[in-house]
Amino acid sequence: MPMATTRDTMVTKRRALLIGATGLTGGHLLQRLLSDRRYDAIHVLSRRPLTVREDRLHSHVVKFDDLPPEHTAFRVDDVYCCLGTTIRQAGSRRRFRQVDYDYPMMTARAARAGGAVTMVAMSALGADPGSRNFYLRTKGELERDLQHLAFRRLVLVRPSLLIGRRETKRLLEGAGMWLLPKLAFLMQGPLKPYRAIEAGVVARAMHHLAWQAAAETRVVSSAELQLLGHARRGPSDG
Repeated sequence: MPMATTRDTMVTKRRALLIGATGLTGGHLLQRLLSDRRYDAIHVLSRRPLTVREDRLHSHVVKFDDLPPEHTAFRVDDVYCCLGTTIRQAGSRRRFRQVDYDYPMMTARAARAGGAVTMVAMSALGADPGSRNFYLRTKGELERDLQHLAFRRLVLVRPSLLIGRRETKRLLEGAGMWLLPKLAFLMQGPLKPYRAIEAGVVARAMHHLAWQAAAETRVVSSAELQLLGHARRGPSDG
């Protein structure tokens, strides 16, 4: 098994690409990337404009269906994927699969061809290409197929239910989002992996793993994300 490596001591500046920046976890992750001076360029592909402005931030408003593989945003070192929706929000299984499978795979292929060596992608707890559940099967198929692209470092994170403030409401939010953290003490033993997790915690863990994970494929559970995300919490975190 390859030894764990770190890139923290490297002097060379790197370039990052983030998709899903307008979402819950992606918004947190974008702030972390912008605060990381090891990146001299952060590219974002999104379907609507960002409100954030920064010299190193290159925001590209695109239609993923029409995005050419030679787009400048794909010439990066590290790829972060937080893109995702729900079947209810997407409106159909076909549209859900397009957002949660087709667009991440298209991005990964183009970035890999453009020289990317690291990818950190958000999946879901229970992802399995053989699952009878359409949502979990789609996530599992994405995990499986990303591994075929031969990234030097591929990190697949599997959070449980994400909590935090969203621009759009989803099922179980509102009062539920306040209640779930209060019930965490009940989620013990075999239920512990299913504890809800804060989006900011997941973002911190993803950023950390891009630099610290071994040069191999790694699947990170929600429980491990909790540990990594809280361990990486710093003064600048809200």
